[in-house]
Amino acid sequence: MPDAVVVGAGPNGLAAAIALARAGRSVRVLEAEPTVGGGSRSAELTLPGFVHDICSAVHPHPLASPFLRQLPLDRHGLELVHPEIPLAHPLDDGTAVLLERSVAATGASIGGVDGRAYERMMDPLVRDTEKLLPAIFGPLRPSRHPLALVRFGALGLLRPVDGLARARFEGPRGRALLAGLAAHSMLRMDERPSAAVALVLALAAHAVGWPVARGGSQRVADALTDHLRSLGGEVETGRRVESVDELGNPRTVMLDVTPRQVLALAGHRLPAVYRRELSRFRYGPGVFKLDWALDGPIPWRAPECTGAGTVHLGGTLEEIAASEAAVVAGRIPERPYVLMAQQSACDPTRAPAGQHTGWAYCHVPSGSPEDMTERIEAQVERFAPGFRDRVVARSAIGPAALEHYNANYIGGDINGGRQDLRQLFTRPAIRPVPYATPDPRLYICSSSTPPGGGVHGMCGYHAAQAALRRS
Repeated sequence: MPDAVVVGAGPNGLAAAIALARAGRSVRVLEAEPTVGGGSRSAELTLPGFVHDICSAVHPHPLASPFLRQLPLDRHGLELVHPEIPLAHPLDDGTAVLLERSVAATGASIGGVDGRAYERMMDPLVRDTEKLLPAIFGPLRPSRHPLALVRFGALGLLRPVDGLARARFEGPRGRALLAGLAAHSMLRMDERPSAAVALVLALAAHAVGWPVARGGSQRVADALTDHLRSLGGEVETGRRVESVDELGNPRTVMLDVTPRQVLALAGHRLPAVYRRELSRFRYGPGVFKLDWALDGPIPWRAPECTGAGTVHLGGTLEEIAASEAAVVAGRIPERPYVLMAQQSACDPTRAPAGQHTGWAYCHVPSGSPEDMTERIEAQVERFAPGFRDRVVARSAIGPAALEHYNANYIGGDINGGRQDLRQLFTRPAIRPVPYATPDPRLYICSSSTPPGGGVHGMCGYHAAQAALRRS
């Protein structure tokens, strides 16, 4: 029997397994699906030769993660490819605001006094990158660099993004850029810590970029798996676990699942008070996802969007705020904020020669059955007239299908739970060590623990460290 068993082979489960294996523990990972990856998988969803990322698509986190960036993933086949521009945010006047690798270039794209305000806001954060990353990618704990953290917190945690954007910028361009970044949080724009999410994503673009994985996001999970095996770890796919009792008596059990599945798998081993805490865990909105096979590049009205790996479609701060507020209130937005990626712009392996892929999703109420295809495509067409003429095939995946694809996506929630201030550091329950459960052998290592969603592996890493300290 191995020292440790990890249930779930998403990036966090694999990171937990690697951290344990590096400490000399024997490890076995059990994955219910036929392939590893969780939210980092790829498939030919539309037509042969078109490789689509089923969930995660753009990967700043492997370069920013204090743990993943230590690993020799390049030796296991992972190549991260940088687009010409990390992010473009087109506007209705035919221009686009660009989030560039350079803070100064981003400021120039915003323009005028607001551009200079952006530089004054981001330059200190970029200088503090190495001081901030351990705190951003970890649980709440004392920092060795409190002044850097206080500066970040004053900007990102004390007020929501609409307050930060209106205080810093006089015009719509800078405000739109921040709102599009903050909307990744699935929070209202008047909720905290939406501003922190915006600042972290901007910081990542300037510090490490927003690359894609050549050949598909599956390559991230495959590289983690290969590295784990090189350390002696075992990975078994197609092995669904219904109860932790099936696992025998290993020293450590890591669960890369959300609180609902923790209760199903191990509730009988946990005290009633802790079970109640897990049952009160709050999940966030869902997403509706589209993938397209395209017979050519997307015909953006703002030509600078062509070289961007990611494009935010939502117009102004006010429009994005209305869209996200509707979703949080349980309503369908008519003009949804759309997160779009065009991986084939920098990775030609994604599509046959001369053709392209498109990837996009919008937020919807949890479990919504609404087909958002027309609304999403209308938003793309708004900024890229003639887009629909390029579509040769599409794949649509709503919240129910996403949850079927990955049981952690409860109601289509890809963040592992609502990530407002109440659940930012205390997810999934209020405990001194959020990864540990009252059962000394049982740990939670999913994105339902700090720091939350994203392909960074830090939830798994911190859970593994908690287990190593205890045992």
